Amino acid sequence: MGWSKQQFIEQAFAEIGLAGYVFDLSPEQLQTALRQLDSMVASWNALGIRLGYPLPGSPQYSDIAAETNVPDSSNEAIYLNLASRIGAGFGKQISPETKQFARMAYNTLLSLAGVPPEMQLPGTLPSGAGNKPWRTTDDPFLNHPIDPIYSGPDGIIGVS
Repeated sequence: MGWSKQQFIEQAFAEIGLAGYVFDLSPEQLQTALRQLDSMVASWNALGIRLGYPLPGSPQYSDIAAETNVPDSSNEAIYLNLASRIGAGFGKQISPETKQFARMAYNTLLSLAGVPPEMQLPGTLPSGAGNKPWRTTDDPFLNHPIDPIYSGPDGIIGVS
């Protein structure tokens, strides 16, 4: 069970020194942070960092209580980078340690997402002596390359 969007937001506010048990966060502040969270994860999604975060179709359809189901390894990267994004808007200076940990956690996400695509051989390359024609087809050449962009079962476009 993953963290909810509200838990990420509250943890980011706690990181910049505006914890909910000391300061009451207004609904406008929570909505501002929610939009920042959604846009941050959407930009990561565009870079190929797919976390399984439920991105809304429009900002007004985002639910702050929604479960995110992101892997536990990405929680720290999400709330630390969110704290770095929302801190200036609330008049808070982000500590160098928070910036450093946010950068390290983001680099960890990049390394986990950075899987190089498989090399595809051209369809004009002979299949070789080990590939007997009765095993697959009578074609003496390798299969033609496939288009590397596909849509997975959840409708998210992935790059192979």
